[in-house]
Amino acid sequence: MVVAGLGDSGVLTAIHLARHCEVVGISVKPGLVSGQELGLRISRPDAWARDYRVDFERFRGLDRVRTIHGTLTGLDIGGQRVTITDPDGSTVIEDYDALVISTGVTNGFWRRPTVQTSADIDDELRQAHDIVARARSVIVVGGGAAAVSSAANIAARWPRTRVDLYYPGERALPQHHPRTWRRVGDRLDDLGVNRHSGYRALLPNGFECDRITGGVVRWTTGQMPAEADAVVWAIGRTRPNTDWLPAEILDGDGFVRVDSRLSVPGCPGVFAVGDVAATDRLRSSARNRADRLVAHNVRAHLDGRRLKSYRPKDHRWGSVLGPQPDGLEVFAPTGYAFRFPAWSIDRVLQPWIVRRGIYHGVRDTH
Repeated sequence: MVVAGLGDSGVLTAIHLARHCEVVGISVKPGLVSGQELGLRISRPDAWARDYRVDFERFRGLDRVRTIHGTLTGLDIGGQRVTITDPDGSTVIEDYDALVISTGVTNGFWRRPTVQTSADIDDELRQAHDIVARARSVIVVGGGAAAVSSAANIAARWPRTRVDLYYPGERALPQHHPRTWRRVGDRLDDLGVNRHSGYRALLPNGFECDRITGGVVRWTTGQMPAEADAVVWAIGRTRPNTDWLPAEILDGDGFVRVDSRLSVPGCPGVFAVGDVAATDRLRSSARNRADRLVAHNVRAHLDGRRLKSYRPKDHRWGSVLGPQPDGLEVFAPTGYAFRFPAWSIDRVLQPWIVRRGIYHGVRDTH
């Protein structure tokens, strides 16, 4: 069994499968480097790393998983094998009986498919934090959860810094229920974030939005340019990490085509889950615990049993701002929020619900 990509969805899928099968996991990172909670990552990188950056050796559920640190460079569907390039440039071939594609997407400076060491990740975290910490004014461009979270957490961490959030629509969080934006928007106002609707950024030719910049931002929508010491680009220019896959299994945007059972049509034994899978308009399998379903379907396929279907949600849900001094709000698809009190995050949510319940055990660092 090969799990291609060990991000948020891939790690959970590998943990479920490892209880029943021999699993090989392939990752460009030496551990889980989550794409969640960008605002916390920028403003409090040490706190973010405690819960969202976990070496593979710490996951008890991965004890029986053989991990390979390298870049996926090819898939031979007929031969049932994948090709990996090691950091030193050598080639490794892995055969599989079933393959789960969970290589995720590239989205800004915090989600990139580059091979990194632990030291590389340390440097990247500290650099982004230091740039924003030195700034007296910050512009956040984008209307999704990553942009909103960044603006809120920067304003909370550095209350003397001017923070402006620019987004193209009438409201931010367009993929969430309107109730979610109303509540989050009020929180932004309380934190002193200046909200600007109807602004779409003009991007220079070749600009990849893969770093925090500074200076002037111009708009295609006709408004006067804006300027800040630091500019956080979170505009949702999402690109699937599928260059290693044959074109016939991809849709027009490069995402992996799947049916309702998360299997790739015409490729028996090949499945996809997470942001890379074209499940629905929101590509929501990364956020609806589809890792458990795809692990079930892999085993069912091998055993000749019936596969289950994935049912996506109509709106995005979950945390938007991340943990705050007064607790953590988790939004349902209906837009209503459930709050974890601040005291419960470190005593209940992370140790019991996340580390033990979801990940089946995570060893402490020493």
